[in-house]
Amino acid sequence: MSTRPPDGTAALATEALLVMDVQNGVVEHYASQPEPLLSALQGAVSAARAAGVQVIYVRVAFREGAPEISPRNLLLSAVAKSGGMGETEPATQVHAAIAPQPGDIVITKKRVSAFAGSDLDVVLRSLGIESLVLSGIATSGVVLSTLRQASDLDFEITVLRDGCDDTDAEVHRVLLDKVFPRQATVVTSDEWIAHLGRGPSATS
Repeated sequence: MSTRPPDGTAALATEALLVMDVQNGVVEHYASQPEPLLSALQGAVSAARAAGVQVIYVRVAFREGAPEISPRNLLLSAVAKSGGMGETEPATQVHAAIAPQPGDIVITKKRVSAFAGSDLDVVLRSLGIESLVLSGIATSGVVLSTLRQASDLDFEITVLRDGCDDTDAEVHRVLLDKVFPRQATVVTSDEWIAHLGRGPSATS
């Protein structure tokens, strides 16, 4: 991990764990290995809460009729036609295995990046967050788009390798091994938990 201030508590107070698009509809259709993914995220979320790291869930959802989606947007216009992505629909709710708890924040976005069409940046700035830990589905979608924008906004970035998933295993591998390390630190959830001082490997 990168060098942090001597006061670990102060450093963790400026860090946030983003769990992105891990909602019922996305897990059902786009998670290639949902069980290990959800298990890794359960551990990361629990450790973050215990360490005082802000947990932020990001989901994608639209108003009735999806007026936010342009017909020129090839990816999302297909979503608009299929329906089922309304703000109160079951498909847009965070998966029960990692359900938000009191103190967690839920952000609703309108595009691929967690920043696009959401108030995420306002929330992060208001909380004094400087470091982001990214996880979610898909590696080639929300994780990639959010990482790029977060880097341009000068956030320090960590990506949880086993906290991301993609239907294309090769694209997933290339992003984690070759692309993301140019702008982020890529670690497993256990390695990150150990960094928090909460995991079993912290004392090994």
